[in-house]
Amino acid sequence: MLRGNSIKLLAGNSHPELAQSVAERLNIQLTPCVVRKFSNGETSVKIGESVREEDVFIIQSGCGDVNDNLMELLILINACKTASARRITAVIPCFPYARVDKKDKSRAPITAKLVANMLTVAGCDHVITMDLHASQIQGFFDIPVDNLYTEPLMLGHIKREIDGWQNGIMVSPDAGGAKRAAAIADKLGIEFALIHRQGNDKGPDHMHILVGDVKDKVAILIDDMIDTGTTLSLAAKALHAAGTKAIYGFVSHGLLSETNFALLESLPIESLVVTNSIPQNQHCDGLSKLVVMDVTPTIAESIRRTHNGESISLLFGEWAGDAGVY
Repeated sequence: MLRGNSIKLLAGNSHPELAQSVAERLNIQLTPCVVRKFSNGETSVKIGESVREEDVFIIQSGCGDVNDNLMELLILINACKTASARRITAVIPCFPYARVDKKDKSRAPITAKLVANMLTVAGCDHVITMDLHASQIQGFFDIPVDNLYTEPLMLGHIKREIDGWQNGIMVSPDAGGAKRAAAIADKLGIEFALIHRQGNDKGPDHMHILVGDVKDKVAILIDDMIDTGTTLSLAAKALHAAGTKAIYGFVSHGLLSETNFALLESLPIESLVVTNSIPQNQHCDGLSKLVVMDVTPTIAESIRRTHNGESISLLFGEWAGDAGVY
């Protein structure tokens, strides 16, 4: 336990609403800091009070202008490091470049590893993130990484809000998410199905194979992120054609950066549930089926427990399923 010091909570410009909610949950004030740009586009950071020998947590999500927000985070970390902070924890609800986690073709970068190196070099001592696209990203770091899960939130929401979930079936829209979907299916005691895709996903002639019996069942689609919405659209249409009773979508990180909202609105799904790891206010206006789960309690509790030197294993249980939805 870090004795004799307090929590200093800082935030960049990526998700100020989440940072403020976490501060209120912890019953502390955000440490004043100004993060802006010079006229030539360079990032300027000014921290308004001392962080010497303090336990610093910096909240910055990998969304919006990802490159600018990443630079803000790196500079904030370095500013705290040179100001003699005792420990610096980067709280990154949505980890940037997480999809580039392996060399899948010749001359391809492994950008997630590069980001890990940059965070460490900047002076970061610890990382808290949520639902990493690939769990092996934790191994890219030589510092502790806590990968929190939205699974307890989803379990709680399914049990509270979905009628007939007991006769449901958990569906992964691709092979990459099979492990995540199977784990949740086991905890709910329901069956599991998989959509296997073949060919070019960007073209209309690709093939998809549904493995599992979904007829007359409540299908619960689950994925870690949604960006263009193509994967969700193809999966929803395949399930509808297979005779499902109802379809619900659950996605951890609702990027929705290149999404055709009219297309999503027309899909045969009852709702699309995402978390507020990324700001969703602008998306709610364009998609009436969108439901947002609040990750503030999980993040705030992880910060409190980290500061006090307590185990955070409780956060992997169903305690977090009591979080609110707005």
